[in-house]
Amino acid sequence: MKDIRSEFTALSQLIYGKPLVYLDNAATSQKPKSVIDAMRCFYEEHCANVHRGVHRLSELATVHFEKAREKVKNFINASSVQEIIFTKGTTDGINLVASTYGRQNICAGDEIIVSQMEHHSNIVPWQMLAQEKGAILRVAPIDDEGAFLFDAFSALLNAKTKIVAITHVSNALGTVTPLKKIIEASHACGAVVVVDGAQAVPHCAVDVTNLDCDFYAFSAHKMYGPTGTGVLYGKKKWLESMPPYQGGGDMIASVTFEKTTYAKPPAKFEAGTPNIAGVIGLGAAIDFMQRVGVQNIAFVENDLLQYASIAVEAVPGLRKIGTAKHKASVLSFVLKHVHPHDISSLLDRQGVAIRAGHLCAQPVMQRFQVPALCRASFAVYNTKEEVDVLVKALIKVSEVF
Repeated sequence: MKDIRSEFTALSQLIYGKPLVYLDNAATSQKPKSVIDAMRCFYEEHCANVHRGVHRLSELATVHFEKAREKVKNFINASSVQEIIFTKGTTDGINLVASTYGRQNICAGDEIIVSQMEHHSNIVPWQMLAQEKGAILRVAPIDDEGAFLFDAFSALLNAKTKIVAITHVSNALGTVTPLKKIIEASHACGAVVVVDGAQAVPHCAVDVTNLDCDFYAFSAHKMYGPTGTGVLYGKKKWLESMPPYQGGGDMIASVTFEKTTYAKPPAKFEAGTPNIAGVIGLGAAIDFMQRVGVQNIAFVENDLLQYASIAVEAVPGLRKIGTAKHKASVLSFVLKHVHPHDISSLLDRQGVAIRAGHLCAQPVMQRFQVPALCRASFAVYNTKEEVDVLVKALIKVSEVF
């Protein structure tokens, strides 16, 4: 772990004179030197636009850009690079599906299912689509531990269900959903499945072919890559039938004032100059994760989560929120009589960075009847010693209040 930590310059800094303990990885991870260097190399050595120039720099930029697409394809085991669309992030990918496939296929009276644990990004686009089309939004419930209630979900499925939008791993609770079962049940009634994979791809192996999902969206910045860059995987048959998301740039085959014809996927959904450096950085992040080993990352993080889940029980008045059997990398909690924002501010003075608030998952707050949560989330560079610092800091907070 020490060798891995040395690759993350940010982790060596002091915050208010205390060593940084960064436990806000579900919001965004820190970036290894290899990712930063790959992006800097693009800007310093072969900065040019992709797909358009015939000069050497443009050719080099295009090679590196498309090599990253190939890395993504292999990383999630897609069947073709044509199924890999570069986006601004998970939110952008989900909105792309809602605005294209959704508008094309949803009619009045159709039903869309989301779960009670979804991030706002996997709720609001479907609400907007349902309102526009006169469709109905159904909500699959979770239990008091934050586990997905599969039987209750199955009872919602019917011939009117057209889209199931589901998280792979909850950002607020860490719950891992029974995704393959959900996809199989959804397909059995003819529904298409859109997966929010933002919190899964950084922490576990994802195989979209094995899952058989229709769409899968994730972000680079949560998996040791840069911000403003993401991926939408879509089955080729859907991408070919969907209309473009935006117009201009590389998404065209030909343009006249009378008619425009569109390029084939993935170009059809990548209008304008892309975030070239970001995509190259994503490719470098995949290289980093594969070098460390995705299974090793999962083992380290699960070990930390188990350790932390027990350790925080020493904090007076602490209540864990989200105790499902199958979890990944997230420990959320509240402290009696102390608002999460106050907790986070006091921890910050001890050099400990956590997330506090509604976590872009207000329905989860309503489900557990809390105004907000504290969330400690782990990455491969975190240590048990850092968990101990967190617990000691929380005990101090409880003593202050």
